[in-house]
Amino acid sequence: MGTALYAQGVFINRCFDMLNLQEPDTVSAVHQAYARVGADVLETNTFGANRIKLRAFGLADQLTGINVAGARLARAAARDQAYVAGAIGPLGVRIEPWGRMAVDEAEGYFREQVEGLVKGGVDLFILETFHDVTELGAAIAAVRRVCDQPVVAQMTIEEDGNSLDGTPPEQFAPAIERAGADVVGVNCSIGPAPMLETIERMAASTAAPLSAQPNAGRPRDIEGRNIYLTLPEYMASYARRFVPRGVRLVGGCCGTTPEHIARIAAAVKTAASDVARARVAHDPGVSPVAPAGVAEGAVASAVPWEEKSRLAGRLAAGQFTTIVELLPPKGHESARVVEEARKLKIRGVDVISIPDGPKGARMSALSLAVLVQQHAAIETVLQYSCRDRQLLGMQSDLLGVHAMGLRNLLVVTGGARRVGDYPDSAAGYDVDSIGLANVVGRLNHGLDVGGQSIGSPTAFHVGVLVNPGAEDLEAEIRRLDYKAEAGAEFAVTTPVFDVATHERLAPRLAATGLPVVLGLWPFESALNAEFMANEVPGVSVPEAVVDRMRRADGAEAALAEGVAVAREVGAALRDRVAGVFVAAPGGRVGAALDVLDGIRA
Repeated sequence: MGTALYAQGVFINRCFDMLNLQEPDTVSAVHQAYARVGADVLETNTFGANRIKLRAFGLADQLTGINVAGARLARAAARDQAYVAGAIGPLGVRIEPWGRMAVDEAEGYFREQVEGLVKGGVDLFILETFHDVTELGAAIAAVRRVCDQPVVAQMTIEEDGNSLDGTPPEQFAPAIERAGADVVGVNCSIGPAPMLETIERMAASTAAPLSAQPNAGRPRDIEGRNIYLTLPEYMASYARRFVPRGVRLVGGCCGTTPEHIARIAAAVKTAASDVARARVAHDPGVSPVAPAGVAEGAVASAVPWEEKSRLAGRLAAGQFTTIVELLPPKGHESARVVEEARKLKIRGVDVISIPDGPKGARMSALSLAVLVQQHAAIETVLQYSCRDRQLLGMQSDLLGVHAMGLRNLLVVTGGARRVGDYPDSAAGYDVDSIGLANVVGRLNHGLDVGGQSIGSPTAFHVGVLVNPGAEDLEAEIRRLDYKAEAGAEFAVTTPVFDVATHERLAPRLAATGLPVVLGLWPFESALNAEFMANEVPGVSVPEAVVDRMRRADGAEAALAEGVAVAREVGAALRDRVAGVFVAAPGGRVGAALDVLDGIRA
């Protein structure tokens, strides 16, 4: 409710609860938007409507009126199709033993709010975003002294699963159940992924039904506004995973839009029918569809994967695909690169990739990708970097290239550039590749980064990088999982120089379900091999391969040996990957073709 009102232009220095009396139509519109997309429970706009917090605005004498009005506004929107939950948050002060306020005094303040909500006609109570179990117990006791409506009691947690005060779920979950809550849960502060781990710990500690209301990820500061970027599909995939773990009330907290709830509602209905056979194990989730009855335009349908581009169609059909990288030229003349692209097409290459950010005064990758596609009549994939770009600028770039016909993207974080005598100079990153994949995923569902409609959805085919040579494989596959959940549809490996490096990660790559395109780099020289082995972070070049390059006699022999290494790796792994992505170091397109000829043979 808070972020929904904020998105409508209500400044954060206002009392949001007072809008129940001052701007009831604004509050009603929010309730109605969620009711239309399938919410079973509507929370009242009363999170901070207790005497302590209202006193800060000089509104303590309006307490009863605000709570009664909040309940009635939600009731009018819910009609007979949804329950109304009285939302109660913490008082905003410490209680004993950590503060001066006594537990029974805190209970009295909560009781005032409960009485107003009961008078307004709520069906249940959601006590949410508490970080002190003692204070939450006082709120539960207040409800029990006034009425017998069901109580959902939720703590807010850190990413480690502990409360903000450091209490682990193994302690606070049974404590909340003992205090008299009907449903025990967690909400706010974190996104769905860490909340799932906490839910699993809670399920082992309490027999009570559970609730989960994560934020829509972490907010990003966009021109002074907090914007949540987590996609509806991602939230819904975790909603489906929550259900087999004992969650019976599932939704979202900050940043959760009607679009998120529409997807969650569909996913939960599917998951509920599967509970009997669900196991408490890894559930890859589903890509839920919008439920029947969703208001027209509430959730835009994405273009099917295989229809987005020729590359997407080939990968979807399991056809082995070849991609060759062409560097942007220095200056503004593009004719040479366009001609090289034509030759590669004649030689059977399927797609041209244009890297983003080579050093020097080079043409932008974005412009070149469009020019090659238009003038060489071969599809391109644009490598688009997050480095030194702001989120809104990236969004504008992407909408522009989509309008010019580009569909394939390889989203990358981009390495920091060192500048002159300042090796520690840092690049600017508004988001990384995971965040950018989320942005593109939103565009593919007709939404901008602020959740507003852009009309027809884009049809970007989204690729991401994965490094089989990473030192921390668990972290690397975890990032790939996040990218997949954000909307990635294929993965390209960083250059691989031996079969063993790829095979160490192959089972984990297969588990993501993404087609994996093998990255290959034909060395130009022994110097190039030594540099890649020792000075490029994250690249794994076996010493035996470096020795092969050192033994090559002369420049031509070294180039031939580099091609041979890449050929051997590509040929050995051909049947285990969806295609190959071959770089052309130094612009040597002939070397890339020699690699492909060897793999095909």
